Amino acid sequence: MSPQIHLFSEIDPLRLALVKRPGAEIDSLTPDYLEQLLFDDIPFLPRAQEEHDFYVKLLQDNGVEILYLDDLVAEALGTSPEVRESFVSDVLDESGTTVGGYENLVREYLLSLDDHALVETVMTGIRKKDLESHEAKGLQDMMDRRYPYYLDPLPNLYFTRDPATAIGNGVTINRMFSEVRQREPLFFKYVIEHHPRFVAENIPIWRDRNESYYNEGGDVAILSDEVLAIGVSQRTTASAIESLAKSLFYKQEGFRRIIAFEIPESRAFMHLDTVFVMIDVNQFAIHPAILDHAGEMNLYLVEKDEKAPRGLRFTATSDLHGTLKRELREESVDFIPTGGGDLAAAAREQWSDAANLLALSPGVVISLDRNVESNEELRRHGIRVLEMPGSEITRGRGGPRCMLMPLNRS
Repeated sequence: MSPQIHLFSEIDPLRLALVKRPGAEIDSLTPDYLEQLLFDDIPFLPRAQEEHDFYVKLLQDNGVEILYLDDLVAEALGTSPEVRESFVSDVLDESGTTVGGYENLVREYLLSLDDHALVETVMTGIRKKDLESHEAKGLQDMMDRRYPYYLDPLPNLYFTRDPATAIGNGVTINRMFSEVRQREPLFFKYVIEHHPRFVAENIPIWRDRNESYYNEGGDVAILSDEVLAIGVSQRTTASAIESLAKSLFYKQEGFRRIIAFEIPESRAFMHLDTVFVMIDVNQFAIHPAILDHAGEMNLYLVEKDEKAPRGLRFTATSDLHGTLKRELREESVDFIPTGGGDLAAAAREQWSDAANLLALSPGVVISLDRNVESNEELRRHGIRVLEMPGSEITRGRGGPRCMLMPLNRS
């Protein structure tokens, strides 16, 4: 049996992946709390589920085994009562001020549920009205009836790329930038540490969720079995990259360099994979706005150096083409611009994640059907484009790559 975690490439044939189908947590969105919950609009849940089901069927038809996050977490919690209790305690610790003063009430309620209902409830959130039958009213309830939750919903969870990242034969359990997403990595932690499918492999954790610096999976790309690209963005800090480099270079055989991309801190450019994605051995989809007028951007090479004071060596450059050619050992690299190079089309289709492509194998990608001009440009460059509907999914600001955590590319 092949290993559960085996990621040394962005483009090798995808064999095993983890997803989360949009659920009732989406219907917990309200206009007053959209910004807090990182949405720009409210998706129509039945249509979003249809789109996600189409996406999963497309993956399965192309040889990908799909695991569902909620099922894995429920199975992990079912391994022992102690694991369930530990999970609930961690959830309460990560729940911020909304549950303040009602921890015991919420704990009792959660532990009364079966494993699947417990996981679903933690993902969906607990509304105050759900516990109205309990005799536990306090000053918070008397003074503030406007905010409806004891436990916030997790509507971003269908973007499984971000809370954890498989790299090599190990994973990072990430510390998320936004408070509303900081509970998400717990699900991955319990799967890796307690699910029988993963426990047997003793999977190393390169960075865990208790680290001091933010890092999210959308900023990480595995260019080869030696080189990673990582975005320095609003949601991944330079210090997190340095921390990962120290762990990875000294514990995982093979990786020798990280290319850190300095990308603008913008809602439209929230992760590296919203603006730059590898789709073949020397081809990349790119949003042209990340480059300056000379076609360059700030890059920083991070390498292992046992003699350096920090155990690492750093080199600055702005030559994206030259750096990629050298690191990938290719004579040329092909940048395929979103919007076909038209600035207006690129900006419009960037809003629906035209660059956020998922490579199934070299030169074969899944893209959203609404990004018409970008998809045509991909085809002109020889890329096979498999289209999926995405009118509702994209209201959460994410595309095909965001919605999947790859586990094994063979």
